[in-house]
Amino acid sequence: MKGTTWVYIFLGLYIIYCFYWGLKGYFTEKTSSGYSIAGRSIPFFAFLLAATAASFSGWTFIGHPGLIWRDGLAYAFASFYVLTIPITGTFFNKRVWLLGKRYGFITPGDMYAYYFNNEVIRWLVVVTAVLYSIFYSAVQLMAAGALFNVIAGVPFTFGAIFLAFIVWFYVCTGGLKASTWVGVIQFILLVGGIIILGYYVISAPQFGGWAGFSAEVAKLDTKFLEVPRVINFGLGGAAGESAWTAVMILTYMFALMGIQSSPAFTMWTFGIKTPKPLAWQQAFMSTFVVGFALFFFTAFQGMGAKILEVTGVEAFVGLNNTTVVPLLMKNFLPPVMLGVVFMGAIAAIHSTAAPYIGTGGSILLRDVYWRYIKKQNVSDSEQIWVNRILATVLTIAALGIGLTSKAALVILGALATSFGFVMYVLLLGVIWGLRFPSTGAMIGVLSGMLAVFFTYKIWPNPLSMHCAFWGTGIGLAVALACKGLGIKDTQETIDRQAEVRNWLDSVDEPTAAGKQWRKIMKFVVPIWYFFAIGPACILGNSAFSLNGFTPLWSWQIVWWILGIIMMWALCFKAEMATTSETQIARANSEQKIVVKEV
Repeated sequence: MKGTTWVYIFLGLYIIYCFYWGLKGYFTEKTSSGYSIAGRSIPFFAFLLAATAASFSGWTFIGHPGLIWRDGLAYAFASFYVLTIPITGTFFNKRVWLLGKRYGFITPGDMYAYYFNNEVIRWLVVVTAVLYSIFYSAVQLMAAGALFNVIAGVPFTFGAIFLAFIVWFYVCTGGLKASTWVGVIQFILLVGGIIILGYYVISAPQFGGWAGFSAEVAKLDTKFLEVPRVINFGLGGAAGESAWTAVMILTYMFALMGIQSSPAFTMWTFGIKTPKPLAWQQAFMSTFVVGFALFFFTAFQGMGAKILEVTGVEAFVGLNNTTVVPLLMKNFLPPVMLGVVFMGAIAAIHSTAAPYIGTGGSILLRDVYWRYIKKQNVSDSEQIWVNRILATVLTIAALGIGLTSKAALVILGALATSFGFVMYVLLLGVIWGLRFPSTGAMIGVLSGMLAVFFTYKIWPNPLSMHCAFWGTGIGLAVALACKGLGIKDTQETIDRQAEVRNWLDSVDEPTAAGKQWRKIMKFVVPIWYFFAIGPACILGNSAFSLNGFTPLWSWQIVWWILGIIMMWALCFKAEMATTSETQIARANSEQKIVVKEV
């Protein structure tokens, strides 16, 4: 099969790199925190690239162009997750790091249970982390098996198991640091692969260059070029292309905001050496670099495949959204580039599966085995080996569910990011002091999880609004209702929260300029959401056309550029993601460790 030799050459080089970091971690990581959160030593450059890669999974590489092909430019608004994923980090991650450094938190359960003085919340976070790890990783590993099958002719099951083995090896041997350094090369392959494939599609002779391509796009049925309406009224969302209403686009972005509020990302934030890379990751690497790849090159892929299908090109008749990218790769890439782009897809898949499997194992170890089974009396060596066993169990579970229960996989894989978004209930309390009692936090999170399930499975997308919106909205409403009903915290909890609040507000007080910018951004951010991805995005159907791009595509590009400016202002000018040397020094010196390591 064309290019198979280069596929195996690049795969071999990639495996060597992965195994190197896994074995290096195996021989150097001797403490539990060193294995699970890299000893709080992940450097600037590594986090910058690896965290960005982990935010954008194999679904971005393979599924995103496929759904643009299926649903048109209304779905292409999903590319705005290059802003909505990191904006979660902008709101929370700097303060998460400061708290982790001061109090010694290792897992997100440590932080939430300490602040709310409630161990049930720890268990809810464990459940969220495990569901996220298993089902989100299962989606990734099955995508890897399918891609290997189409490109190299390897049997699907064997391909899925083999590629899962690679992830398992470097995660289990090297821990979080190995996952991070492998994530560096994964970021380069992911973004490079998307751009290379998009370039070869747009420059193919079938389209006649940009002028011919844009002319063909303009001829497509309007259902592929417009947002159908603002909202669908009713208990369940409509099927087909009309499902991408303006409010569905907005609330779907809420679901993807759940990626950086998930327990795995909170734990990764604890592991970085300094919060200095946070602002750059959020405002530049994700928003600009990945945004450039998505708003142009994934759209070239998806709309190009639609043109080929409509014009009757034989290889593209009978497409489905999972085969769009593999068929474009087989038909448009020369052998060497096929190998490079194949590795880009595999890297995208692994970049997400690895940290979720690794942190899932660490959360199970610390919050269940270490705390409850062994009563906080376990050596570093035993913690590391039990962690490896638990990560192995999660890998096997992800593979097993993916290979045997595809219906459940689709449902629960889609629920994962929405469950992550429900963590906003806890983060708003811990990080920004939203007032509701500990009981409200517990019942709110549980209610939010149930609401996510019911509005996904039982009554899908009421008012054409995504289950993530209903889950977190109901979760916050229940938490605040508990306050309104007069439920009180114990004095110990009140005192503990006051101490956390006073220290956090003291160490993270913005400058006078930062305060002024925050006042401005309280208006700018909602306005951007309303016009870029909210109800007003329907104006893009007939707004303006730039350089051959259709009106809706032009609208997306302009608001993406404005979004880059917004993220720069949030991260740097409003000081939401920047830290001074004084803040870092205080976090290092004013420690009040409340979590034992061994």
